Amino acid sequence: MDDSRNLINEYKGLANEQVFDALEKKRTPLEIAIENVEHDFNIGSIVRTANSFNVQKVHIIGKKKYNRRGAMCTDKYLKIEHHASIEDFLKTQDNRELIAIENNIDRAKPLNTKEFKSNTTLIFGSENNGITKELLKTAHDVRFIESFGSTRSVNVGVAAGIAMYEFARQIIL
Repeated sequence: MDDSRNLINEYKGLANEQVFDALEKKRTPLEIAIENVEHDFNIGSIVRTANSFNVQKVHIIGKKKYNRRGAMCTDKYLKIEHHASIEDFLKTQDNRELIAIENNIDRAKPLNTKEFKSNTTLIFGSENNGITKELLKTAHDVRFIESFGSTRSVNVGVAAGIAMYEFARQIIL
């Protein structure tokens, strides 16, 4: 049987449910929250990256619908929860450190100086408008990714990958 799914060899030939169950046994403690105020196409990319880091859960706050094409079916192997409001999301975050990744706010500090805790939730906003002020107020910490070129930021999907890797580097590797 030829399995053309983008899976590592360990999971080739398994049903989607079997892949999910195998990953469930070794999830990382990281959670990801995406505030979907604009039906941002980057959500699919963030979901795919979250699968690569085998995060505990992905939270989508706001609009439920997003472009799943970028996820390349990896959403089948993750826990994805939808929250209609910020309040609903926050009810799931007891004892977790909420870290907003946002470059356009005075209280933001460089990501490379952050010492992560294992019970972290990384928060990302939409590509155009970032994280809403309401959600930013709830963040325990705000970090930005340093830029060395002419633009002030990287794409939110890229930012998510960088932040997840930094968490993994400190907590998992």
